[in-house]
Amino acid sequence: MPNSISNLPRLDHKPRTPGRGPMNLSPDPGPRPQSRSGKRWGLAEPFLVRRSSPSSRSPLSSVSHSSLCSTSLPLSPWSGIMDVDDDTSVSTSVTEPSAAVIDGQTVVVATGTIPIQPVQMVGPPLIAPIAPIPAPHTSIPPQLAPLPPRPPVLRPPQAQQNGEVSPSDSDSDHDDSGPTPSAAEYEVSEQSRQIRERQEKAMQELLIKRRAAALAVPTNDLAVRARLRRLGEPITLFGEREMERRDRLRMLLVKLDAEGQLERLMKAHEDEEAAASVTRDEAEEDIEYPFYTEGSKALLQARVEIAKYSIPRAALRLQRARRKRDDPDEDVDAEIDWALEQAGSLVLDCSEIGDDRPLSGCSFSHDGNMLATCASSGVAKLWSMPQVTKVSTLKGHTERLTDVAFSPVDNYVATGSADRTARLWNTEGSLLKTFEGHLDRLARISFHPSGKYLGTTSYDKTWRLWDIDTGEELLLQEGHSRSVYGIAFHHDGSLAASCGLDALARVWDLRSGRSILALEGHVKSVFGVSFSPNGYHLATGGEDNTCRIWDLRKRKSLYVIPAHSKSLSEVKFEPQEGYFLVTASFDMTAKVWSSRDFKPVKTLSGHEGRVTSLDIAGDGQCIATVSSDRTIKMWSSRNSGKEKDMEID
Repeated sequence: MPNSISNLPRLDHKPRTPGRGPMNLSPDPGPRPQSRSGKRWGLAEPFLVRRSSPSSRSPLSSVSHSSLCSTSLPLSPWSGIMDVDDDTSVSTSVTEPSAAVIDGQTVVVATGTIPIQPVQMVGPPLIAPIAPIPAPHTSIPPQLAPLPPRPPVLRPPQAQQNGEVSPSDSDSDHDDSGPTPSAAEYEVSEQSRQIRERQEKAMQELLIKRRAAALAVPTNDLAVRARLRRLGEPITLFGEREMERRDRLRMLLVKLDAEGQLERLMKAHEDEEAAASVTRDEAEEDIEYPFYTEGSKALLQARVEIAKYSIPRAALRLQRARRKRDDPDEDVDAEIDWALEQAGSLVLDCSEIGDDRPLSGCSFSHDGNMLATCASSGVAKLWSMPQVTKVSTLKGHTERLTDVAFSPVDNYVATGSADRTARLWNTEGSLLKTFEGHLDRLARISFHPSGKYLGTTSYDKTWRLWDIDTGEELLLQEGHSRSVYGIAFHHDGSLAASCGLDALARVWDLRSGRSILALEGHVKSVFGVSFSPNGYHLATGGEDNTCRIWDLRKRKSLYVIPAHSKSLSEVKFEPQEGYFLVTASFDMTAKVWSSRDFKPVKTLSGHEGRVTSLDIAGDGQCIATVSSDRTIKMWSSRNSGKEKDMEID
């Protein structure tokens, strides 16, 4: 046997990394399994390097790694499997034959022992030529069986958006093991099936909700009931509210839509509505509706009389204003200063118990000789001035009284009550007229400057105009969104102002019936309103503790007075020239303000309860206030008392 093998291919062997286990060198038996990185194990062809544990080593000869790297080994073509150990001993026993491929020929060698002697290296390492070894005449042993393939791991198919199953992107090493099983071969567990059913049910519910949200369902409860009745469903269930009924109708429509019956029902409904509209149009062709609310003949006559009354008075007012402006002898500032001086000297002149119950209103007669008061007891009383002596009692209302007013022309007294009526009395206490028509309790009342008409406000969101002579209701005026509380008439008689709990004040033209101004500015309810004698100023006071001055010429708020610490109950201008303004409040005080710069002039304090109403005498020298403490207090200026004493002397 030659010592060198020269015709075999050289073994391309790379040094082993220290610390790793032994490796087997064997020919490639067939399909090679791939690693996780996609590369095969082994060395250059035709050999394959495969890791193995020491217990699974082949009984072939073992060659030291260091010996292979440092010596020239005489290898035989049948030594196809070589175990490489990390120890220093060299085993030279070969127990199994193998076949080697040399230049396209197969050389078979018999089992034998090949001694391998270590060679000392002198100089650079040389590899001796390898010569072929003659094959002994022995039988050919069977080749080693390939490694069994790893059993495939079954995974459920991953569905893509288009419904196709995408191949798994796993980096497992069973890609070459065989075809991927189909979805039908997977077994779905009971838990997975239940989860899938729940998901499908949730998806169906979501689609139903989306379809229901897209349906048009009427918001009017009457229309919802009519639609349910048309569908043959109960129009209401026990304890069902409006929104629940609407949701039930929506779900019914969704159900019918899913069954394909909604379009048929909607078409039938449209046909019914079309037939009803045609019938309605035919019936309305013969009726012509006016674009306004037609009033009575009495209202038309009243508007004419109001126009005849107001135009001359307006002309006189404008003439007087021009004279004051152009006449050099007229000193307006001096007049205002004198009026404010009189108002600043107001003192408490008299205090009298007015009733057993809280007082709610008061009013001076046109000559200032009498005072009328009303109370929650339902009784109104007349007092003589200035001694405040009771003259008569007005009884007839069945509920508490809310306001009282003296006629500006005659000795008539009007009262308003929570029994929804207003009544007209004479000074002797006799009942003259009863004005019935309001649907809720009355608030404030006021006479027209002509004395022929009475205005009343009510919590039924309307104010009404009555004829004093006939007791007929001339005008029912709407316009406020909430209860109407206060009312006042312009001194010319052409305009009326109303205020209410909707935080709004409106100005009405009595000659045409139009709302010419809507004064927005208060943030809470407005309780008091008053026209200035100058003709273009309007004062309002309300629950926001402020008094606002409006300029009717500019149609906007002129000044805001932070008047009191609580709600204002009444606002009134001085009746002669309007040089000062008086406000009453629930903070138990009344205050006097200058109409020139709207600064405070005097605070009238003395009540022990909230001040509910006030009135100013015709000459502006006396102010009366009533309160929930049941008292009437008279405030008079000191200079007026001195002047009276001088007149008596």
